[in-house]
Amino acid sequence: MKLILGSGSPRRRELLAQIGVEADDIRPPDINEDPRPGELPRPYCVRLAREKALAIPASDDEIVLSADTSVALGRRILGKPADAAEAAQFLYALSGRRHRVVTAVAVRRGDKLWERDVVTQVKMKSLSDAEVNAYLASEDWRGKAGGYAIQGPAGAFVPWISGSFSAVVGLPLAETANLLVAAGYPLYGVSE
Repeated sequence: MKLILGSGSPRRRELLAQIGVEADDIRPPDINEDPRPGELPRPYCVRLAREKALAIPASDDEIVLSADTSVALGRRILGKPADAAEAAQFLYALSGRRHRVVTAVAVRRGDKLWERDVVTQVKMKSLSDAEVNAYLASEDWRGKAGGYAIQGPAGAFVPWISGSFSAVVGLPLAETANLLVAAGYPLYGVSE
């Protein structure tokens, strides 16, 4: 049984390693990640995880694991910022407010699909210009939904979360483990 990680994210590889899982192959999907007009954050995230899992070619003895993480400020989806100016806009929009981080996971084996999504509430403290500028200079915002990574320097900006820390990083471990076991992956030394 081979596991294919449908993501180029080093964070997802690190999170899988925490539960003793190493992907046999990494195959990032090439899909359009633009939200559809009027699409809300949670259905958007679920759709992307599913589309990623379905877009990856795999044989019947391969399990494909894909995920998507989105930052939601109300009905607004904050994706990966295009540049430092957009990252700054995102950080100032999140400053002093609660937002949601949605992470959806899809696991596919053959024509069967198992899915789960996790919503975590996150509070960001009020940010000063010095804090925003220092974070932008760190370059840690690059490639991160919402323009920040809780596991990096921006962790100092987050005094409170309610939900799954690993989901905010990019992969909810408890839910992912359950999906892998359901798909027959020998996570604990045995397959179902």
